[in-house]
Amino acid sequence: MGKTIIISNRLPVKISENAEEIELKQSEGGLATGLGSIYRQGDNMWVGWPGLEVTDSEKQKKIEHKLAEINLLPVFLSQEEITLFYEGFSNEILWPVFHYHPSYAIYEQSYWDSYQAVNAKFKDILLKIAQPDDIIWIHDYQLLLLPGMIRQEQPDITIGFFQHIPFPSSEVFRLIPWRSELLEGMLGADLIGFHTFDDARHFLSSATRLLPVH
Repeated sequence: MGKTIIISNRLPVKISENAEEIELKQSEGGLATGLGSIYRQGDNMWVGWPGLEVTDSEKQKKIEHKLAEINLLPVFLSQEEITLFYEGFSNEILWPVFHYHPSYAIYEQSYWDSYQAVNAKFKDILLKIAQPDDIIWIHDYQLLLLPGMIRQEQPDITIGFFQHIPFPSSEVFRLIPWRSELLEGMLGADLIGFHTFDDARHFLSSATRLLPVH
């Protein structure tokens, strides 16, 4: 039996520095609380952004070593990636559209380019530690492309994806210019979970109406 690797945009800890020492504090978020007991078991891991920009390679190694003590693996993002991938595509396109406020969405090509690049960065780091018998458990709308990216390189690995925000009706979802790529990314997972029956129904409707699948 392989290990379980949890992947989310953020790691379940907050990092602070005190007198050159790196300190870790558990995050209060629901995901961190709910899955806290899983990633600490055995060889399980949690992969995600540590919540701050770190450009110095020595400091990155120091943080990596500290996080490894509690089974965490960081994905370091630049300020530009944080701005375009997270604040841009994730929160200025996906968040408003998925919550039925498409008039607030800002469709910038640079947002999409960064979203693809950051999902690929997560994939590259994950594949350094993933084994064929591992279970990959991806969380939320910031990483919709990741299941498909992993599937392309590890076709037999087990992948689960859970969406923590609503999934809109196909009429609303189709407003996103990159709708097909997002759906294909999600369909790389073996199992896709949603909070409600309506969310699952909307996803199935979007996939069957917007993709050449039946």
